[in-house]
Amino acid sequence: MKILLLAGTYEARQIALRLGRDGRIDLTASLAGATRAPLPLDGAVRVGGFGGRQGQQDFMAAGGFDAVIDATHPFAHRISFRTHSICAALGVPYLQVLRPGWAATGADDWTFVADEAGVAAKVAANMTVFLATGPGSLAAIGQLPAARVLCRVIDAPEGPFPWENGAWRRGRPPFSVEDEVEFLRDEGVDLLVTKNAGGRGGWAKLEAARALGLPVVLIDRPPQPPGEKAESVETALDWIERL
Repeated sequence: MKILLLAGTYEARQIALRLGRDGRIDLTASLAGATRAPLPLDGAVRVGGFGGRQGQQDFMAAGGFDAVIDATHPFAHRISFRTHSICAALGVPYLQVLRPGWAATGADDWTFVADEAGVAAKVAANMTVFLATGPGSLAAIGQLPAARVLCRVIDAPEGPFPWENGAWRRGRPPFSVEDEVEFLRDEGVDLLVTKNAGGRGGWAKLEAARALGLPVVLIDRPPQPPGEKAESVETALDWIERL
């Protein structure tokens, strides 16, 4: 059985680990190439974009895949919509692995905004803001009216920060709660901004904000494509077994 796995998340790595060692499965894992040195994946791995919709459709048709598992980031909605549409056109079963979003407790000070453009309204002029959103979100967020803005990146940035009041910080996950508490405290962060990505990978920063009593702005997820969903790795593997 030939499976195309759109990867880039913790769940994708776990699915690749299981399917890549299953002798019944011919697995191809696809990475967008946003990170220069991604963590290794089981199975055959391709890196880079498809060259638009037609390029992706040609690749999928030529590959003769029996199923597609979309385990991309919850905010990678454009590729998810496109992949769902191509699968429908080719008659290939499609599953989106979409982990649940995070939920606040009584100890959290969270505010949700509909999209990146809503962040600026939650920022005060005297704040140091930590954007744990990745550099790809800066244009959509826009320049913030803050004293200082920090954005963490995995790879060395290719240029200076786009705003005069901003600075890059390097770091490769996973981060422990202790790591995040130290970072937030040492940088004097007043406000954490992140996407409601869900999952275990980014939770440490939210626990750290809770421990320090910091407010958090969470950006709501964009709309997702129709079709079958799996909230966990096990559910996705069960879907493959049923096929």
